[in-house]
Amino acid sequence: QVQLVESGGGLMQAGGSLRLSCAASGSIFSLDAMGWYRQAPGKQRELVARITRGGGTNYADSVKGRFTISRDFAKNAVYLQMNSLKPEDTAVYYCNAVQGADYWGQGTQVTVSS
Repeated sequence: QVQLVESGGGLMQAGGSLRLSCAASGSIFSLDAMGWYRQAPGKQRELVARITRGGGTNYADSVKGRFTISRDFAKNAVYLQMNSLKPEDTAVYYCNAVQGADYWGQGTQVTVSS
């Protein structure tokens, strides 16, 4: 079982930057993939960014060129660098890990004001 804890959310003005962190309870080396999802009020949860075991990444079209996912094996952590934030990025952001099953963090709120 994988436990995930997110941090780094908060309130930011449009155009600003935030960095989200996700700490895993164990080694992330063997995970099939890790990613970030978000859910805005009244909307379905959607994929933001994902990184596979082999290092391949994919991003939602809405964040390409603005967000970057990365990982640190030594710290068992994955990060989401969010630049040029927009009000439509406002959502609860969830860390996800895949190892046979899906594992989720508790979520961290990101609010972008115009």
